[in-house]
Amino acid sequence: MSCLMVERCGAVAFKRSEQNATQVRMLADGRLSAGHAGVLLVERRGSYPLIDLRILKTSAQQGEVESGTRRKVKRLLSFQRYCHASRLLRGLVPHTPGSLHLLDDDYLGQAAHMLSKVGTWNFDIFLFDRLTNGNSLVTLMCHLFNVYGLIHHFELDMVKLHRFLGMVQEDYHSQNPYHNAVHAADVTQAMYCYLKEPKLAEQLSPLDIFLGLMAAAAHDVDHPGVNQPFLIKTRHHLASLYQNTSVLESHHWRSTVGMLRESGLLSHLPLDMSQDMEQQLGSLILATDISRQNEFLSTFREHLDNQDLDLQLASHRHFILQIALKCADVCNPCRVWELSRQWSERVCEEFYRQGDLERKFDLEISPLCNQQADSVPVIQIGFISYIVEPLFEEWHRFTESSLLSQTMMGHLHRNKARWSRLRYARTHSETHTHSHAEEPELEPEEEEDEEEEEEGGGEGGGGEGDDIP
Repeated sequence: MSCLMVERCGAVAFKRSEQNATQVRMLADGRLSAGHAGVLLVERRGSYPLIDLRILKTSAQQGEVESGTRRKVKRLLSFQRYCHASRLLRGLVPHTPGSLHLLDDDYLGQAAHMLSKVGTWNFDIFLFDRLTNGNSLVTLMCHLFNVYGLIHHFELDMVKLHRFLGMVQEDYHSQNPYHNAVHAADVTQAMYCYLKEPKLAEQLSPLDIFLGLMAAAAHDVDHPGVNQPFLIKTRHHLASLYQNTSVLESHHWRSTVGMLRESGLLSHLPLDMSQDMEQQLGSLILATDISRQNEFLSTFREHLDNQDLDLQLASHRHFILQIALKCADVCNPCRVWELSRQWSERVCEEFYRQGDLERKFDLEISPLCNQQADSVPVIQIGFISYIVEPLFEEWHRFTESSLLSQTMMGHLHRNKARWSRLRYARTHSETHTHSHAEEPELEPEEEEDEEEEEEGGGEGGGGEGDDIP
């Protein structure tokens, strides 16, 4: 720990800003060597000032701070329950008539049952989070590490692993409607489904799997609930530190490295190996920057057109992991409607909160953040059309129309059509000065389609849910 360098805001941060931004660009291009990684500066949320001190002074923000403290106390009080949960899920705690955890066992039994189906696409992460008392990310990661034998392979210390995962989960802001630990768990579960794709599964090494799961779990850690343009226009120190380039993604990565070193999770590994793992984690997390979407999509499409992807090569596997993480990060429109709609409403609520802050402090309201002008259906249709569909169409090509890919594309098309009907209903109701903008009733044929979807019928004959391997 004596060699751990924690970045602070102020003169030191700004002095190193140019060097750090250069490191970010080099890493994104795959040009950051192990030597550079060795001097990597790291962050934790303790060194991360709030967005605006004026916001902190408001009564609403004070309530959030107090609420956050209560949540932390609750998490600490439930730590014994979590330890019991993790041991039970690993089969280390026998069920006995005299057990003192009868109520816990009832919930944990349901959680364990859900984990037995964690590889199915209709996995309900919201329910799983409730069953694990808000510990969905830690519980899921421990389970997946055991499924893949990563603890044994990398000789990980279980105490250090729990410490690291607990840090990651706690450093997500639970007051964020969207960018919170449940989103991280959802992305991790999606990543697991993608790692199991037949085209990919047999080619992956334990290191690939470790990096893929770790990057998914930590890809948005310490997200402030506002986007990069907001940080830039408010002259936040992180925007200056990273010279307005992949600001949030760089912070997520650097925070992850800080927690890895603070927990000592990889301290038993050779230094060059742990530094290389930190570098690759950074490359994966930085790939989630939505502003680089066209860059990755063009490269992916070019590889598929030329048929020159060779998954025997570590560099090509790493690129596919980047694409898989990008898919997992934006896969909500590919989920069943009940889950997809919840995520859509959550992300728009986060946008609207940012818009409210911008309006409050006389800042220009960012695109998609004006609740009066930007409706949820309009935002979702644009998001699906310009971001999700192009990416998943190429992923569909890569997987050679796998069962999972067929199912996702089926949900994507149906969800887009449903948002279109909602947009039409909203526009129609506003035109006729009606106050309600509820979803229009489905025609008989559409109702039949929805019933078939719930029963597991996917596009192209592909089923979903328990039928997906």
